[in-house]
Amino acid sequence: MPEDALFSPEALEIPIVQAPMAGGPSTPALAAAVTEAGGLGFLAAGYRTPAAVRGELEELRSLTSRPFGLNLFVPSSPAEDRSSIERFARELEPDARRYGAELGDARYDDDGWEDKLALASELRPDVISFAFGCPSREVIADLREGGIAVWVTVTTPGEAAVARDVGADALIAQGFEAGGHRASFDDRHPGDVGLLALLQLLSAELDLPLIASGGVMTGRGIAAVLAAGAAAAQLGTALLLTAEAATSPAHRGALGGDVHTALTRTFSGRSARGIANRFMREHEHSAPHAYPEVHYLTSPMRAAAREAGDPDGINLWAGQAYPLAREKDAAELVRELAEESRQALAEAERRAG
Repeated sequence: MPEDALFSPEALEIPIVQAPMAGGPSTPALAAAVTEAGGLGFLAAGYRTPAAVRGELEELRSLTSRPFGLNLFVPSSPAEDRSSIERFARELEPDARRYGAELGDARYDDDGWEDKLALASELRPDVISFAFGCPSREVIADLREGGIAVWVTVTTPGEAAVARDVGADALIAQGFEAGGHRASFDDRHPGDVGLLALLQLLSAELDLPLIASGGVMTGRGIAAVLAAGAAAAQLGTALLLTAEAATSPAHRGALGGDVHTALTRTFSGRSARGIANRFMREHEHSAPHAYPEVHYLTSPMRAAAREAGDPDGINLWAGQAYPLAREKDAAELVRELAEESRQALAEAERRAG
């Protein structure tokens, strides 16, 4: 397939990309609503079995004939220090008892990497995005040969250069403000650059389309990143209160507050931004760098806390501007934000003279 046939963010009717939010909020209905409104919807393959991902891709295909994307996690290496995981597990035992749950098996796996790559090649979503690392040149070439555009999520100019050099079609620039997991290639040295600074750095150094991610909640925010060189804005937290998102009731309730956000490894063993709560405060200093081992360790306890409706025992992923989230249908919100961004850009043009 010729390169110009691959999907580009510059082709979007509305420059809004739905962030793939693994672990629950992302659904085929949400992706379809954003896509049908003129943006680009995404499914999140993380933590899902290949069979479940297949089912969601097929469901999404039944809901829309427009382009959409699928996100995959690039595998990390197994934790080097098992003793730190064992100590952390002992520390969490009272929390597990609090919710009547058992801690999970702190195992390592690659999240079905090869099977999910094969599934993507078979079912061919228009875009595959990657987080937590950069796939090899060979993986990218195979996907592109199958007509799938490859976007890599980056948090620093160095990561961006790596992704460019192995053939990425576009870069998702994730600023420090973003909710959920940091997409950094090396979680021991995660990128800490704010979105506006990152966009300026990448625009000056690279000639690839940029999708801006991190703290973008309003039409003015979208206008700002477009003016800073992005081809589109990626929104995650802004969509958590939509009717189509499978955000848990406890998480939805927390989004209505004003508690600060913070980075934490406590829930998964990998740096992620969420609304600060008891679990984070009590365990942050002892949580090891061990992903996905800690994710599997805490999963049953988090599920029990979620079922109990306790926001102090679950990961409340959210970006820094989360109080601006709106409770609307996703398509209505996308169209509303697009109109607000057009008005903001026109206002900025008048101010610039």
